[in-house]
Order: sequence, then structure tokens, then C-alpha cells
Amino acid sequence: MINDIKKDAQARMQKCVEVLKSDLTKLRTGRATTALVDHLQVSYYGSNVPLSQVASVAVADARSLTITPWEKNMVAAVEKAILASDLGLTPNTAGTVIRINLPPLTEERRRELGKHVAHEGENTKVAIRNVRRDAISQVKELLKEKKISEDEQRKAEEDIQKLTDQWVKSVDEVVKAKEQELLAL
Repeated sequence: MINDIKKDAQARMQKCVEVLKSDLTKLRTGRATTALVDHLQVSYYGSNVPLSQVASVAVADARSLTITPWEKNMVAAVEKAILASDLGLTPNTAGTVIRINLPPLTEERRRELGKHVAHEGENTKVAIRNVRRDAISQVKELLKEKKISEDEQRKAEEDIQKLTDQWVKSVDEVVKAKEQELLAL
């Protein structure tokens, strides 16, 4: 029973960190990456589909992306999706190829992004602590139902706290790496 609770807590904490990493890849750092446009939805014959399903996205160089729609009539829809996004980028079209140039980030924008990264890290830590709280309450419930002893409860809570500390440290490492990436450009 206790092992199931610990395994569940471990899996949920790991998922929290994975979500943080996923969210941070969408953050524009000035360096071109296809992850910037992965989340964009394009109107394709009346339904919204991911950009990757209607076009190929490639990194042309360190500061630009090229998007090549598979159908010529999709160029306008892809441009519209890019302009409507929260990326703040302007597409340049040459025939059927759409180029996106990433301007260098200003020092002020880097600081804003650094604060955003730190905020996302804190939100992830809160999520991890919520998982810890749930796991500990499950252990206390087992004690209340007399399925485990007080010693087992104390040991389980210590193990859950160690797990929490490990994943919080992991979050700190992810946030630090992203902040360094922001400042290194």
C-alpha cells in the first residue's frame, strides 16, 4: 500500500517536471527552434490542426525558421496562424516558403523572460508539494484505518519528503539551465 502511494507520488512529480520542460521549450529565447511553433493551430478546411500536420518546419540558421506548407493554398492560413499567435513574430513569404526571422532579444525582454521562467518553476514546485500533501494524507488515512503502524507512517512520510526534495531540486536545475540559456545569447 505504502509503496503504491510512493510510486504514484513519484510518477506525478515526474509529470510535473516534464510539463515544465515542455512549457519552457515554447519560450522564445532568440535561438531558432522548431518547438517555438509546435503548439500553433492552423485552420485546415474548417478545422484546427497542428502546424506539423500541414507543413514541414525546419531551422534555417540560428535566428530563422522556414515553414513549407504541403499545399500551396495553405500558405495564407499558416501566415495567419503565426500572426495570431502570442509569439510576436512576423512571417515573410517567398512563394510557398514562409520564413520567420527571430530578432535578438533586448536586455529588458530577457529579464522579463527570466522572471517568467522563475514563476513557472515556482508553480511547478507548488504542484509537486500538492502531490506530497496528497500522498501524506493517504498515508495518514492508512494509519487512521489501522492498516499501518505509526513507525511505518513516519518512515513513509520521510520517504515522500525525500522524493519531494529530489524533484524540487530537479525543477531548480531546469529553471537555472533555461535562465542561463536566456542570458547566454
